[in-house]
Parts: sequence; C-alpha cells; structure tokens
Amino acid sequence: MILMQVNNLTKQYGAELILSNIKIEVQSNERIGIVGRNGAGKSTLLKIIAGQLSYDEGMIHRPKDVTIGYLAQDTGLESNQSIWQEMLDVFRHLLEQEKELRNMEQMMGDSSLIENEKAYQQLLSSYDQKQQEFKTRGGYQYEADIKAVLNGLHFADYDLDTSINELSGGQKTRLALGKLLLSKPDILILDEPTNHLDIETLSWLENYLNNYKGAVVIVSHDRYFLDKTINIVYEISRNRSTKFHGNYSKYLEQKAANYERDVKQYEKQKAEIKRLEDFVQKNIVRASTTKRAQSRRKQLEKMDMMDRPDGDEASAKFSFDITRRSGNDVLKIKDLAFQYDDGERPIFANLSFNVSRQDSIALVGPNGVGKTTLLKTIIGDLKTSAGTIQYGTNVQIGYYDQEQTRINSKKKVLSELWDDYPTMNEKDIRTVLGNFLFTGDDVLKPVSALSGGEKARLALAKLMMEKTNFLILDEPTNHLDLDSKEVLEAALIDFPGTILFVSHDRYFINKIASQIIEMQPDSSKVYLGDYDYYVEKKQEEQELRELNEQQHKQASPVVSDAKLTFEQEKELKNEQRRKERRIAEIEQEIEQLEVAVEQNEKQLCEPEVFQDHEKSLELTEQNEKNNQLLESLMEEWEQLHDD
Repeated sequence: MILMQVNNLTKQYGAELILSNIKIEVQSNERIGIVGRNGAGKSTLLKIIAGQLSYDEGMIHRPKDVTIGYLAQDTGLESNQSIWQEMLDVFRHLLEQEKELRNMEQMMGDSSLIENEKAYQQLLSSYDQKQQEFKTRGGYQYEADIKAVLNGLHFADYDLDTSINELSGGQKTRLALGKLLLSKPDILILDEPTNHLDIETLSWLENYLNNYKGAVVIVSHDRYFLDKTINIVYEISRNRSTKFHGNYSKYLEQKAANYERDVKQYEKQKAEIKRLEDFVQKNIVRASTTKRAQSRRKQLEKMDMMDRPDGDEASAKFSFDITRRSGNDVLKIKDLAFQYDDGERPIFANLSFNVSRQDSIALVGPNGVGKTTLLKTIIGDLKTSAGTIQYGTNVQIGYYDQEQTRINSKKKVLSELWDDYPTMNEKDIRTVLGNFLFTGDDVLKPVSALSGGEKARLALAKLMMEKTNFLILDEPTNHLDLDSKEVLEAALIDFPGTILFVSHDRYFINKIASQIIEMQPDSSKVYLGDYDYYVEKKQEEQELRELNEQQHKQASPVVSDAKLTFEQEKELKNEQRRKERRIAEIEQEIEQLEVAVEQNEKQLCEPEVFQDHEKSLELTEQNEKNNQLLESLMEEWEQLHDD
C-alpha cells in the first residue's frame, strides 16, 4: 500500500534553489534512508513531507487516515510533567477508554439495573464490545510498552517520577524519541535519531525499527545504522533525488556501477558522433556520397545527446603526516582513576592499558563512563585522582575536541589557521583551506558563522598542520557528512603514527580500529580486533555466562560429568555459530554470482557482443562455470539448513 507520494517537489529559499523535481514514494513497511551532503536539503525535505514546512511546486499525496510522526534533529522534550506521566500522555485515548470501562463495571453492580434485564443485557453487550476494542488497541499492554521503550533508551535505573525539566539535553532528546516511538504512526520520520545514543542503545533502536509495523524514513550520518535498518536509499544531490534499492553499502556499489556504466555510454556516443561528423565532413561535397552524408547528418540531428555524467561533488582532500617517529612505547596507563571532588564516586577507576606505535585503538563504553574525561587526562587538561600516565619517547600529541573549544569563534577562518603559522604564505594557507572545501570568500567568514560540519573541517585542518605522531580524537565524525567521513577514514588509514579515539560510529570504528578497549566504571578490557570482532566476542562471553549459570543450577555431585556437559554445550554453540556464518557467506556468494550471470546475459543480448564470437564464447563459458558453482552452493546451503 502506498502511504505517500511526492511528485516534482521544488523548494527555494529566496533565489537559492534547495530542492528540484524531487520524487519519493513511501510504501507500507518500507525502510527508507535519505542521504546526501551537508546542506543538500535532507532536513528540509523531511520537514516538508512531515507537513512542517511549505514547498513551492509539486504535489504530496497522502491518504487522510495515514498518520505521520516526525522527530527533528536534537529535539528535546520540554515538559513540567514526570517521565512516566509524559509517556502516558501518548495513550490518553486508552486511559479514557479504561475509565469508561471502570464506570461501566460499577454500573453492572447496580441492583436496580440488574432487575431491568433488557437494560442490563444492553450494558453487558456494550461492555464486551468496548473491552474488545480496548484490548485490540493495546489497552492491556501500554504500560509494558512504555517500560520496554524507556529501558531500551537507558531510563531503566531512573526514578520515573523525575520531572523532565531536571534532565540533560541529551536525555530530553532520547525521551522525545521514545514518546514518538510509542505513538506508532504509519510513517515514522527521523532526522538524525542516533544523536546522543550510545552503542548499546543504537543496537536496541535498530532492532526496534526492524520490527516496526509502519514505514520508516530516516536521515542519518551513521552508516552502520543505515546498513542495519534501511532497504531503500534516496540520494539528494545537486537538488535532485535518485532512488537506489538496498542498504547503504549496496547504494555505494550501485552508484559506482551506474557512474561507470554512464561514462562508458557517454564515451561510446561521443565516439559515434565523432565518426558520423567525420563522415559528413568528408563526403558531403562528393556527388557519389552526398546522399549518405546527408543521411548521417539527419541521424546526428535526431540523436538524443547525452550530457557527461556528473561525478561526485567536490570532496575534502587531506592526509595526516608526522615530523618524526615516536618510540615503540607510546603510552602506558596503570590503575588510573578520576573523580571531580573528594568523597564523590570516581568517574572511572582501575583503568590500565598500553599503546604501542602504529596502534589504532577505539575506546568504547556506555555514556557517562568517562571516555572523554580519560582523553582529557591523557592530554593534561584534567588531573588524575590515582594511577599513572607514562608517555613514550618523542611522542607528540595532536588532539581533536568534539566540542571544538580550541577554535577561536571571534577569528576569521583564514586567521584561525594563519595565526598559528605566520611564516607561511597566504597562498599556501588558502590552499590548505581549499583542500577542506573553504574556497574564495569562505576563508573570510567568521568562525562563529560556520556550521557544525564546517567547524569540524576547520579543526581537522588545524590538526593536519600540526603533523603530530599520536592523534587523540574525540568523536571526530560528529557533524561530518558521509562523504567527509570517508575522506577522514582514508587519511587515518594511511596515517604513519598512532591513534587513540572515541567514537559512536561503528562503521568508522570498523574501518580504523585494530584494537577495542571497553571501559567500565571500575575496569577496562582489551579486544584485539575491529568492532565486529568485539561484538562477536561479547556475544561469546554472554553465552559462556549463561552456560555457567545453567551449569551452576544443574550441578551434579560428579564434577567431571558436569565439566564434560559444559564443554559439549560450548562446542555445540560454537558449531552453530560457524554454521550460521557459513550460511551468510554462501548467501552473499550466491547473490554475487546471480548478478554476474544476469550482467553476462545482458551483454550477450547486445549486437556488438553476440556478433563477436570470441566475446560471446567467453561470456557463455563464464555463465556455465557460474551456474555450476551456483548449483554447488545451493546444495551446500540446503544441507546446512537441513542439518
């Protein structure tokens, strides 16, 4: 069922065109991601389809009974009510129905009504009908729904009678998200819903959205989140929209393949035009060939000329280098603790780990565990309460602050960089800024007028200029659009020094981290791998804990038999995980082979290919091999499912 259609939508702010001829369709249960550069108009589009903003041209069609829920970026819940009462407001219609049912129950106990059999039967019938309606609309589970959402958004340990006015901005944002999720609209529209969520809460939200019964439209810079939740992508670029099927990773593959195809078609047409023009020029004046030349000229005039395909929009270009190499031991932390005031509970304690040259380490842990505080103690902004921090030989620290407090908002962009390197030529400073997309008069803007993404790029430009060998980064991908994140990743992957960073961007962690350090309030643990490895090991640890608990409950007097049972169960669990991983690998291989077979068959239908016997034979042989491999993989897949 189509819930909404957007046709030829156009939006301008004054003379500036923001969106042009946008086409979007939202169907039941679809999971749509809207992607594009910062400033492309994504948030504007969400406000328009949510009915929060007008548009200049086009049409939006939505059936009257289709409901919409919209969450803007960093929207905090402002209310004098308690957490619980605010969530209950979503179910006000059920509370009124419940009150009506209680009144009807009291009426049933009225002896005078009981004596009037006809009236009593009518009351019973009405009560049964209203009770069934109450049940169907969730009347017996709304309190459980509220608790489930609040627990998922990390309010399980809060006093739910707490006034919302007493909460932080991030907590108010999470509650606004929770209230919207509980309202369960037909179309759920979320603008950057992952802001202020830690990794555990992100995983919960992914699972919640995957099981959501309505349609979901999301704008997010969290690529891991998009990969887990969406199945359709609309890219907003150069004011227009383009539709892609699949998650974010599939979108990148399709976009690259489409561009390569369009370039080949353009070059092929260009060569054909050149051939026809040369023929016309050489043969138009000859009596014997002039008719053929005129025919070719008409062919040229009727030809639908292709424009050169648009490549990617301008991207930042930078790399991190070092002036000198550090020693092998970069940082040693032993039994570190921090607390703001004596007598208060420490933010963290008993923290110990080592950092070696060329390590790339991600710090993860729940919000409030002190990840940013730890980074500030390492760079010396905060004083530790206990433990030691030992720096290695020739270690030079470069720090990226997520709040960008080290940028002077009173300066102009050019001065912010040039004042640190006064001996450099203005041209060279402008070149550096140009690589971070500050061109022309942009460099004369005051820093205070920059957007969050622009400030982030300026901070990265300053960090690049320092050429330090130990980068300490606090949420470096915040405020960056998807393209800028990829450029940053490429620069950090090629960095010859050492990296210690905090990030909630799981895609970024996967790309950059060679180790994960999980912080807890009173401990830390090192995992030698990327984020996916860390999740897998955490799952194994959880399974082992559950097995241990089960073993403890079912312990028998014969210890050796109990141990054997534990080992057997552990092996069964491991075997099941191996089987599931192999099934996922086979499904991916089958999908790739089916795409290859389809592409080869399309090529075989092209005249220039099937007339080329060698090329046709080569493609046919490839398809025979691919089909044989497909058959073999399908047999293995079926066998694994049957076991």
